[in-house]
Amino acid sequence: MTILASLVDGLASGRVRVVDLTQPLSEKTPILQLPPPFANTPGWTTHEISRYDERGPGWYWNRFEGGEHVGTHFDAPNHWITGRDGEDVSSVPPARLVGPAVVIDRAAEAGADPDYLLQVDDVRAFEGEHGPLPQGCWLLYRTGWDARAHDADAFRNADDTGPHSPGISPECARWLAEESPVTGIGVETVGTDAGAAHSFEPAFPCHPLHARRRQVRPDPAGQPGPAPAGRRGAGRPAPEAGQRLREPLPGDRSGRDLSVGSETPAA
Repeated sequence: MTILASLVDGLASGRVRVVDLTQPLSEKTPILQLPPPFANTPGWTTHEISRYDERGPGWYWNRFEGGEHVGTHFDAPNHWITGRDGEDVSSVPPARLVGPAVVIDRAAEAGADPDYLLQVDDVRAFEGEHGPLPQGCWLLYRTGWDARAHDADAFRNADDTGPHSPGISPECARWLAEESPVTGIGVETVGTDAGAAHSFEPAFPCHPLHARRRQVRPDPAGQPGPAPAGRRGAGRPAPEAGQRLREPLPGDRSGRDLSVGSETPAA
């Protein structure tokens, strides 16, 4: 049996489970807020066209509007200036959007410290326990932030100093972009960069480094729930802004709820 036939058979028999990592879009979906003088994205709005009425007696449909980085999405390389000559969403090769996935769970740490940053040592410790990151893999960074996806204030978690949400340290961002076999990163926060990343050196390190390398980043995803931390399965770009990963990834035995979300918007 070919690999594709085996996959189809696994889906039909239920041995392979498909996990939805997205969050439903609505007017309450949290969005990124940039300070002046930068332009901000509009939120999500749904407009009813007809609903079994005089506007259309036999059908129900809607039209919608919103920024391309609202809700679950992925950042194409040309989203950031360092990747401006790279692919947009329509031209990223589909083969790069599917691959092995690993879940690094730091929900407990992020729960205790909203400014928690993933470090190279965290990834090395993961590899020490579960083996090397597979070539072309997706790293799903679980922080538990998807639990805030329906409360915009809690999701942004901002005070007088700015937003506070977990992310990736500048050193780890550089290592993931330049030395690791990672193809893409999935997060549950508004972006792959931490809320306080405007104060980092360099600022917002995930965006310029990963765009330059043409990595793809799904933002806010849902919990990477199907796979327990350390488990591996098939992956693809997840949505952004509080995405959910509540089902176990293939091979998961823990039954734990895992979340994924990414910070970068899709271009």
